[in-house]
Amino acid sequence: MDAVHRQTLLSLYPALEAVMPLLASLPVTTVPAGTVLFRENDPCQGFPLLLAGEVRVCRAATNGRELELYRVQPGEMCLVSSAGLFAGQALTARGLSTVPTTLTLLPAPVFRQALADARFRDFVLGLFASRMADLTSLIEAIAFQRLDSRLASTLLGHGQQVRATHQSLADELGTVREIVTRLLHRFERDGLVELSRECITICDSARLRALAGGSTTPV
Repeated sequence: MDAVHRQTLLSLYPALEAVMPLLASLPVTTVPAGTVLFRENDPCQGFPLLLAGEVRVCRAATNGRELELYRVQPGEMCLVSSAGLFAGQALTARGLSTVPTTLTLLPAPVFRQALADARFRDFVLGLFASRMADLTSLIEAIAFQRLDSRLASTLLGHGQQVRATHQSLADELGTVREIVTRLLHRFERDGLVELSRECITICDSARLRALAGGSTTPV
């Protein structure tokens, strides 16, 4: 790891300062978008630290459907990887780069050695707790929110145009493409969005926001 990468790593993960000598020899890797970084039931190879890019972590069902659990960005932690290291068990989800991604990996022995430092240990446990809160919110959304509200919420926050396929939205919501397509066509009929190839244009963000908040009666 060169000096530039070390500086970037410390700016994103300040808690690593005390254990930086352990990281000096670690390689830094850049992968293109769409690279599978780990798979379900694989042994955990280490603790990933992102310098740039994004990793989508999802869980697949036997019928091929996927549910997005969370996304990891620079400065954040992968809960699945850390849980695998803590428990010494195989991974329980799949990690896929969504954009060109630069990262380094703390091998399990280095990770355990770094945990001896209180600052690094508190950092890991703090991010672990934050990720658990994210997953609790996801479970609550799946259990208690209507799918149309969840889809409306997913479309918001990306500007006027959302560039995504119906399948990718279905994967993110943990449902099937046909249901997402049906809901999007309903949104279009209601004047909320306009659909084109791999692009959804928001036409009425106020009503879409009301639907995301659950205040709109389903059609």
